[in-house]
Amino acid sequence: MNSPEIKAFIRENSHLFWYTPDDKKEDISLEFLVETILNYGDLNNIKTLLKIIGVKETSHIFFGADGRKKLNYYPEIHNFFSLFFSRYA
Repeated sequence: MNSPEIKAFIRENSHLFWYTPDDKKEDISLEFLVETILNYGDLNNIKTLLKIIGVKETSHIFFGADGRKKLNYYPEIHNFFSLFFSRYA
């Protein structure tokens, strides 16, 4: 279950989750939230995500993606955040 702060963040950025039914958006997994924000969010979205979840937890989620989930990140996004989290997390 997502915290009220995460739910509010999802509501603010609901346009990024356009393919998720409205009644299910607030219950998305943290893995899906991180993937969507890193792939499609702007710099302010990413800063807010890191503030809410934390750099270490976001890094753990990012590096925990394997197989198909890892392929869901755009190659340039995966490269950038691999370098970013390796340095700052």
